[in-house]
Amino acid sequence: MVPMDGTGGQDGVMYSILASIPSPPSSDFHIGPVRVTYYGVLIMTGVVVAWLVVRKRFVARGGDAELAERIVIRMVGFGFLGARLAYVSTHLSRFEGEWWKVIAIWEGGLALFGGLTAGAIALWYYARKWDASLPDFLDSAAPAVPFAQAIGRWGNYFNQELFGTPTDLPWGLEIEPSRRPPEYAEFETFHPTFLYESLWNVGLGFFIIWLGKRYPEMRGRLIGVYFLGYGFMRFLTELIRTDTDFRLLGLSRNGWVSIGVMILGAVIIWWKRVKVEEKTYALTS
Repeated sequence: MVPMDGTGGQDGVMYSILASIPSPPSSDFHIGPVRVTYYGVLIMTGVVVAWLVVRKRFVARGGDAELAERIVIRMVGFGFLGARLAYVSTHLSRFEGEWWKVIAIWEGGLALFGGLTAGAIALWYYARKWDASLPDFLDSAAPAVPFAQAIGRWGNYFNQELFGTPTDLPWGLEIEPSRRPPEYAEFETFHPTFLYESLWNVGLGFFIIWLGKRYPEMRGRLIGVYFLGYGFMRFLTELIRTDTDFRLLGLSRNGWVSIGVMILGAVIIWWKRVKVEEKTYALTS
């Protein structure tokens, strides 16, 4: 907690207590001899939720439930592989002398943009291979991905990682001394960037669902809305996160990637809009 600051009052002392989010009591629990991490449980919970949302939405668009499951399984597998490889490639020093920990994803260390890239490639390949509607599948996944992220981000809380710069705001996150960056060792509370992203992603997911229902003409463009919305939030959080040493013109590596993701989202929305207008014109002329 932030230390209390005493000032004169009716009884000589008046204490001002600043609220904060406490550190997690632990990062794991045991089922018999088996160690289970909250990070792993939350990541898998997010995957299951995304799986259910994608399947329901894809079937509602006329797709096959079994086909959706086959594609999602491969997307998840390649997504995890891409996320881990991307993280390891940018944190090689963490694994010096302990290279076996490269596979220890239960301890944290997944680069989201790497996972999205690998998952998207897998989706493109298997949708073409099995003749699935790629636009319908992307529309189905558009709200599912942020819902999964919203759940998975709480794993960062239990691992006390990926937090922001110090803050004395009432929702500041308490970080144990051993987890604090050396340059911020004297500070106790930090921006809970995991919470910012989690809340934003919940709102983004429901916004995408509402948008698709309210404006049917957005069909085929909803994944662009996700890219634009998530890229914007990730760009903002990257400005205050403390987990990267790489900076180019003041922006982290993921900050620059976020800009690229926003541009991609805008291009998808614009390009699909143009395609729809061209098709409508051809039908009416």
